[in-house]
Amino acid sequence: MSGTGAVRGTGAVRRWCGIVLGARARLRWVHLVLGGALLMPYFLLSEVVVGIAAGGVNALSSFPLTLVAYAAALPLVAVTGLYGLVRPLSASAVRTLCEVPGEPPADGPARSWGARWRASAWWTLHLGVGAVISGMTLAATPAALVLILLPFSGSLRRASVGAGWLVTGAYRYVSPLLGVGLLTLVVLSSAAAGALLARLAPVLLGPTAADRLAAAEERAADLAVRNRLARELHDAVGHALSAVTLQAGAARRVLDRDPEFVREALAAIEETTRRTVGELDTVLGLLRDGDPARADAAPAPTLAADLEGLLSRTRAGGTTVTVQQDPGPAGDWEQLPAIASREAYRIVQEGLSNALRHGRGPVALLIRVHTPDRHRELEITMTNPPAQAPAAPEGERRRTTGGRGLRGAAERAALLGGSVEAGPHEGRWRLRAVLPLGAATGAGR
Repeated sequence: MSGTGAVRGTGAVRRWCGIVLGARARLRWVHLVLGGALLMPYFLLSEVVVGIAAGGVNALSSFPLTLVAYAAALPLVAVTGLYGLVRPLSASAVRTLCEVPGEPPADGPARSWGARWRASAWWTLHLGVGAVISGMTLAATPAALVLILLPFSGSLRRASVGAGWLVTGAYRYVSPLLGVGLLTLVVLSSAAAGALLARLAPVLLGPTAADRLAAAEERAADLAVRNRLARELHDAVGHALSAVTLQAGAARRVLDRDPEFVREALAAIEETTRRTVGELDTVLGLLRDGDPARADAAPAPTLAADLEGLLSRTRAGGTTVTVQQDPGPAGDWEQLPAIASREAYRIVQEGLSNALRHGRGPVALLIRVHTPDRHRELEITMTNPPAQAPAAPEGERRRTTGGRGLRGAAERAALLGGSVEAGPHEGRWRLRAVLPLGAATGAGR
């Protein structure tokens, strides 16, 4: 039992030594000394003012006046702590040096007055407590070393160091104990002050409700952009693979009978893969740079500029696509809003991909701008005969799962306040999308 108790006692001593002398305690001491250094400009200014108010004396020559100057510096610290950038600077120092438990400090400047007042309280506490610990470190540490060495140095005993009252018969035993006690006081005070600041940091520097809301909105916006990039990848790559598979299969079946068709199919495969690789490089570049918010500035195919190329590449695989276009009173697809033109292209692309993967026979496509209820709408309707499961060509396997692309098309339309319907209609498969374009009076803008 005595051996077990000794082991436990040794372990407790080690834990306490780690708490007051470990790496975390040393970093917190550095943080406190940094606060004391930051207080110096305020203290020197208040020391001059206090000296003048006291009759032109040097405030540092009087301990009471020094305390008054220290107290007068704290309101100045509190006022400057209201500056918005104080919080991010303090939070950065806390994250680096304090090892704060619980919720980390908030990022970004304090915007609300509540957050500013809390940051000011932290700034005042950090500099005020840091000045006390810095003063103790600078004053008590040398004094403690003198007391410890006093019994062993005759020159120290003869020197005028203010320790004459210790030069008695008992100084050999008393002064080292006093020196060790003084060092212990400095170490324990520093550890306690560092632990206090670490506990108060989440309270005074933690995020407010507005900070949490802003962070949540930022994460939601970032997630929305990343989801959009995922849809772009799915639509571009999925359509390319479907079109290339169909074109290659059609070319293989007529390789000996129609060399001209094979050449057209190979050219379409080359063009499809080249465009898809370009889009893939753009999206992956945005993700690699860590800035998906630039996705809106990235080039993307639009209904006005790229519809004909999409239709020609689809037809090159042997699928008949008939198109009826009516751009409405504007007379030109270029007049469509850029985002509507971009999303409409992707919806048409997904509809054609769905028809290539799951359908059979010709595809009829209607794209028109009309004005029901005085509001302009872009309507996209695509119909094709439904698939027959046993009709897969020899050596090819028909895909039986999916729906991600149609769900992505519905999400695209919903972002613009529109809708997508997909399903059987009068014996055919129909995809219908409606995208609002605004009031009819804005047709020319």
